[in-house]
Amino acid sequence: MAESHGGAKGPAAGAHTEADGGHHGGGFPPFESSTYASQLVSLAIFFVVLYVVVSKLALPKVGGAIEARQNKIEGDLAEAQKLKDQSEAALKAYESELAAARARAQAIGNESRDKANAQADAERKTLEEQLAAKLAGAEKTIASTRASAMSNVRAIAADSAGQIVQQLTGVVPDAASVNAAVDASLKG
Repeated sequence: MAESHGGAKGPAAGAHTEADGGHHGGGFPPFESSTYASQLVSLAIFFVVLYVVVSKLALPKVGGAIEARQNKIEGDLAEAQKLKDQSEAALKAYESELAAARARAQAIGNESRDKANAQADAERKTLEEQLAAKLAGAEKTIASTRASAMSNVRAIAADSAGQIVQQLTGVVPDAASVNAAVDASLKG
């Protein structure tokens, strides 16, 4: 136990990395020509085993994943196309409904305008008839008032003319000559 690292001498004193025979003179073992055949057989067996493992286990899983991914993509594309077709159909239906609604609104507007115009014309005609009746009544009233006023004017004029002639001449004129003079004056 009291050994030190540099104090012991001999082959059993320390660990050696070399085999007892020393260097064999070859180099790196995979590059030695005496082991090529066994290395090639081992390599061929390894690649055959690797090929079998990859083709039986790994490739089916990868192929299944690729196929599942492709199926999902195709399903998503089909669903997207279906939704696009539905949205286009809905848009066309909306546009046709909008056009129909506009046409109905236009027809209702035209109908309302025509009704309003017809009603306004009927009211205007009724009002014109009422105004014409009132105007005819007013003209009759005016004519009767004028006739009454004119008959009063004639009587007043005949009275006034008789008094004027009496004042100027001092003679009372006869009623027939005064009436004839007033009639002539009123006519013309």
